[in-house]
Amino acid sequence: MDRKIAKILNKMKPFSRAEKEDLRKMAASEERWTLPTSPDVGREVSAEPIDYGDEYCPKCYADLTMQKGYRSSHAYWTCLGCGAMLINPKIESDIVWICDKCGASLNIQPGFSEECGEWKCTECGHSNVIGPSELYETEDEYQMELKNPYRGLSDEDVLALSVYKEEAVYNGREDIIVVTHRETGEYYFKKLLKDYDKSIYLYLKEHPVRNMPKIVDIFESKVCLIVIEEIILGKTIAKLLENGPMSEKRAIFIAKNVCKVLKELHSLEIPIIHRDIKPSNILITDDDEVYVLDMNVAKWYDQEKSDDTRYMGTQYYAAPEQVGFGLAASSPKTDIYAVGMLLNVMLTGEFPKEKRAEGPIWDIINKCISLEADNRYTAGELIEALDTIGR
Repeated sequence: MDRKIAKILNKMKPFSRAEKEDLRKMAASEERWTLPTSPDVGREVSAEPIDYGDEYCPKCYADLTMQKGYRSSHAYWTCLGCGAMLINPKIESDIVWICDKCGASLNIQPGFSEECGEWKCTECGHSNVIGPSELYETEDEYQMELKNPYRGLSDEDVLALSVYKEEAVYNGREDIIVVTHRETGEYYFKKLLKDYDKSIYLYLKEHPVRNMPKIVDIFESKVCLIVIEEIILGKTIAKLLENGPMSEKRAIFIAKNVCKVLKELHSLEIPIIHRDIKPSNILITDDDEVYVLDMNVAKWYDQEKSDDTRYMGTQYYAAPEQVGFGLAASSPKTDIYAVGMLLNVMLTGEFPKEKRAEGPIWDIINKCISLEADNRYTAGELIEALDTIGR
């Protein structure tokens, strides 16, 4: 399954005299004609005889020198007129080998040979497999393979994944697929994750957290993490809020149960920070169980870090430190900020800057969303604070 990147291309060759004459006659026969090239795609060009020179597309006859970004020194070029892949005649091979990691042309690197079997890119150091099984005849085929979520899986993983039969995509999302286990008939979600920390999913698979979907299987390709996950039936807070804000009692009940899940995550020897608490990630079952979903952007807490390596989260629910403000990285109290925002939205249907919750609960929300993380509650403290109102 490990397929590196290579392209079979058409040679860029000069026009023959006969071809040039045919083009002149074709141009002269039209009053005006459209040249599909960049930067001005579709612009009209007067029908005067044009000498294209030596650099043209042998498929659509577009003048390559007029295409944005084109240079005669390029090892290969994808025609902006018709999409044909072209190869510079200076390159002896009919194949351009591309580094799987950085995209550099391997053909022009000193010492490269198509007979080498494997080549270490001199630009980035990545080892690329060189062989017939790695060839793509068209740009579309190449791009499809780049996006193939199963690219790079081992034969063992492919076999293990084949146990899960795809039934349908979920809510029109191509990255979440409903599957059934061919032997047990059980239904699961197959999630294709682009942003993830694999170690967190491995931990949760071995150490399930109550009121979070169980992780059944994990596979990692060159493109994404493939997670087989338990399906929990119910409605998200986002769906419930379509009918309007909730009562204070109901909102407190949900917030407390979210905090119970967070308390368990935050109490681990190395705490896990969810980093994406929001209405669409909280689900209520028919039995009134509250589930916390989606660990895509979760991370391990590192108290030595003063900044997040990557800024992740959802606008308005993400704490200031989560998006690069302040002097600290995300911490367990980052999730408390999101719970505060969630509480206000459940009570009012809006964020605090638009409309604040009324009464004593606003004081609790205000402490949750403090710009200073140290001033916020812990998950346990927030449960206790909400209990004082719920009595």
